[in-house]
Amino acid sequence: MAIALIGLAGLALWQAQPGLPVLAAVSTPTPTPSGGPARKTVLHVPFTSYAWWVLSWQTNAVLCQLWVEHDGLPKAYEVSSYCDANTYSLYAATPPCPQAQTGGDTRACAGVYLHFAGSGNYTRDVTVDLPPPTVGVTVSGCDLTAPGNRCSSLPTLVLTGEEPLPNESIIAIHGTLGDQPFDCQGPVCSLPIPPTGTQGLSVEFWADSSYGDSSQHFTAQVRAIPVGDFMAPDGKSRDQQSWYVNVISSQWRGAPLASCSAVWDAFPDVKGPPGWLTTPDRVDELATNEPLYYLAGVLIEHGDVDASGCPNGGLVGSGIANECGLERAGPKMTAWQNQFDTKILRVAKETGVPAQLMKNIFYRESQFWPGIYQTYHEAGLGQLTSNGAETTLLWNPDFFNQFCPLVFQKDICNLGWPKLSATHREVLKGALVTKVNAACPDCPAGIDVPRANFSINVFAESLRANCEQVGQEVYNVTRQSPGVASSYDNLWLFTLANYNVGPGCLTYAMNQAVTAHEPLDWPHVGSHLTAACTGAIPYIEAVTGVEAPSVSLTATAQAPTPPTPVFLATHAPTATLAATTPAAQATAATASPTPGGTQAATTPATPGYPYPAPNETLTPIPGYP
Repeated sequence: MAIALIGLAGLALWQAQPGLPVLAAVSTPTPTPSGGPARKTVLHVPFTSYAWWVLSWQTNAVLCQLWVEHDGLPKAYEVSSYCDANTYSLYAATPPCPQAQTGGDTRACAGVYLHFAGSGNYTRDVTVDLPPPTVGVTVSGCDLTAPGNRCSSLPTLVLTGEEPLPNESIIAIHGTLGDQPFDCQGPVCSLPIPPTGTQGLSVEFWADSSYGDSSQHFTAQVRAIPVGDFMAPDGKSRDQQSWYVNVISSQWRGAPLASCSAVWDAFPDVKGPPGWLTTPDRVDELATNEPLYYLAGVLIEHGDVDASGCPNGGLVGSGIANECGLERAGPKMTAWQNQFDTKILRVAKETGVPAQLMKNIFYRESQFWPGIYQTYHEAGLGQLTSNGAETTLLWNPDFFNQFCPLVFQKDICNLGWPKLSATHREVLKGALVTKVNAACPDCPAGIDVPRANFSINVFAESLRANCEQVGQEVYNVTRQSPGVASSYDNLWLFTLANYNVGPGCLTYAMNQAVTAHEPLDWPHVGSHLTAACTGAIPYIEAVTGVEAPSVSLTATAQAPTPPTPVFLATHAPTATLAATTPAAQATAATASPTPGGTQAATTPATPGYPYPAPNETLTPIPGYP
């Protein structure tokens, strides 16, 4: 391909404008079917257009004209979009013309060249949507802080109109509290919260703007339940009266809600969450001192622990530490398993995903060793797989919008995950798994700790994606809001099952429970898991301490049965973390598959530093950090 920039006097496609116009906005709202004005405006946007010609070296004839709106040479796809196929083929195949560099006769050169033909300054009218009004939700008279959410008296629900347009304002807020309508003039509406039942009270609300339109209709679920023995039979109050208050709404502007409660419209139990769903106030409350035989083994193998005086160098045949190796690794093993606690607690407070749950899962998945394992493509403290990456990118659009531009140009990411090509999806999944892979041959102990910390953020976003997916599955099965069909704790147990064995297993079991007219809780849903899916039962028991349901395997023929990956070195914590023997951690066990699903729960299966094999398809994206 040859390019010649030869100026021709007086030759231009347009006459340049005297100056660039000033950016201006002309607001010309048109009536909507409801009678209010459309939130649109027309912007006069300036731009410079550059004209290029594709000329023949031999005849100097113009074979094609094209226009671009950027400095520099046209891109190949721009030439292709303006020129016919023959001209573009000539352009792509033309070699440089030596005569053009030396001042010789260019007619001896074959093919075509690009010639800059001129530029002009213009404006175009662009119609853009203006941001609509919204309404934020808070409470006054009580500081709602999870998990307590205790108030000494019934608080007030405060609805605040938010008008993003300058020179406009919210003039009224309307809605219903339960079945009672309300109307408030001005941008703030205060509603006393009455006592409610355990399912709470529904609130619908919207705002009118001086612009002439209204916001969309928003909803909230409000619950206020008395707490304490202030209704004693003898008439004497033994406890100070207080109220347990919850608000669930997409418009909530207060302290973070209990994780996934807004997704499910589900209130946490009034008695507070179980231990595995808590986030402590202090980082030292997350600290553990567990005998982790695999972690001790890799620390010994990487020379971080000297176990030379132990039998077999402190290891059993499979690469797990023996009792002597475990004892020698003690202090460093304890320090290693707690070095991520500060990050876990910070991510928990940012996302609402319970800190104790994350630490329990990290123990179950990787024993806090965030490398990548040769028997299965998994990486990070939570052992993210390609299927798990897909769930995260599909069901967590906010995370997709943050991560995708790190890999692709914005115009590709703007398509959204569902409209990406299969190639783009595979590259993006691979990039995410690669990004959380903390294996690092040049780092102390072979682990890139900052990257391991990053994997905690990704893991929390992955759990939130699984929350979204489970909410949709429950609705598909029951045609009810998840919070109505089941309870907050059970929905979290479903989320762990979804993360472990995938939506195929979970949806089938839920369908079986509903068909049998059984409650939609983990004991009943878990009892309908088929043989290929029962790995979720010990997994959930290990992570949460919730006892395994009695499993019926009568419908195995109807169950999805994908290939089962090899998992070794199982270890089972109780409600927090529990010690296991080296034999238990080294014993091979057949774990659950991931039928069409998201993430398989695995544990390390190979000793030594887990570098990917040469034929691994999971490789870093070129140029990707």
